[in-house]
Amino acid sequence: QVHVVESGGGLVQPGGSLTLSCVASGFTFSTYVMKWYRQAPGKEREFVAGISRIGRTTYYADSVKGRSTISRDDARNSVHLQMNSLKPEDTAVYYCNAWEAATRNEYWGQGTQVTVSS
Repeated sequence: QVHVVESGGGLVQPGGSLTLSCVASGFTFSTYVMKWYRQAPGKEREFVAGISRIGRTTYYADSVKGRSTISRDDARNSVHLQMNSLKPEDTAVYYCNAWEAATRNEYWGQGTQVTVSS
């Protein structure tokens, strides 16, 4: 059974930092590209950051580039998103996504709320 569970969300002041974590089970984590998406109220879900297998390549949305770092730990089946200099517009539910090119299998977590407010 596949499980994808995010954690680390919460309330943070503008300019603050937060690290989101995602732990997965039930599939071969190391063969999956891992991504973070977010969805703000009234808006469509959007891509935030991604990391390739083995972590050789990372990529970011322009909105978070330079402020965020994605990393993965295949030994712990986990992926993390460190976000700095948070802005109110970063407020959203953040989702972890796993995708495998060979099978087109895709899994989503339930999301974790991030609220940036003073």
